[in-house]
Amino acid sequence: MSVTIPFPYRLFFLYIEPVSALAGAYYAAFRPQDYLNDLSFGSTSPMQTLPPTQTTMALLQLANLYLLFALNEHFVLSSTNSMKTWRRLLAGLLIADFGHLITMGPLGYDIFWRVWDWNAMAWGSVGFVYMGASMRMCFLAGVGLGNESEKKKT
Repeated sequence: MSVTIPFPYRLFFLYIEPVSALAGAYYAAFRPQDYLNDLSFGSTSPMQTLPPTQTTMALLQLANLYLLFALNEHFVLSSTNSMKTWRRLLAGLLIADFGHLITMGPLGYDIFWRVWDWNAMAWGSVGFVYMGASMRMCFLAGVGLGNESEKKKT
């Protein structure tokens, strides 16, 4: 069954989040030193030199995955109004959100709540992920998707 996906979800999942992922891809691929320096938090000192070749390769692979994420989310979700497809893709991305937050763990637990100390990378890697995960949880819980009888039809 297909339904009309509400505008706030379409806006966020089809445009805002994919563009954000493209920004992450750009920084990882073309500004690797800035990308790595922005991963600092608290006492972590920034890099003064270009990253080693292996780190650069890993960042290029990360950029490629950000690109894949952006394209998959936009192309798959924009091609259908199937609740089954939207729910499955967003459930997978929600799992990835938690995985992404876990990768921030080496900076210490303060990274998750000391909003006043966040730099641009922390806002993207924690704050924006919180927003995306919240949007996904709301969608998966049916918030704003109509009444119970409409949901049962889908």
